[in-house]
Amino acid sequence: MKLTMLLADAAQVSEGKLYILGGGWSMTGPAEVPSAIAIKIEVPWDQANRQHHFQVELFDSDGQPVKMGNEPVKIQGQFETGRPAGLAPGTPLDVPLAISIGPLRLAPGRYAWRCSVDGLTHEDWEIYFTKRAP
Repeated sequence: MKLTMLLADAAQVSEGKLYILGGGWSMTGPAEVPSAIAIKIEVPWDQANRQHHFQVELFDSDGQPVKMGNEPVKIQGQFETGRPAGLAPGTPLDVPLAISIGPLRLAPGRYAWRCSVDGLTHEDWEIYFTKRAP
């Protein structure tokens, strides 16, 4: 699978397309503001028509999971895509995801959102940002 992630002020999916507002940033703060993660997954032809599980987790600069209370900051879900009629065999299938995130109380520093699909991850499946100090 190929996966592309982008941080944004807001994102949504409509009719199979990602709509992104204020996308492509890597610095935030010092105030806590809502944000979004826009994800485009290319599902290989042979993995269509079956359910896949994704997970996006937030890590600090030491590689430790960020927790709110006692729970790690984690978003999970499932997706499945079918093969449209007439699509050439072997063509990858697009799955757009938009994850809205409320304001997070984070200490100043560097963070990473990491994604996994079906328990697998890849070094390209992460996106970094820095929270500025006041």
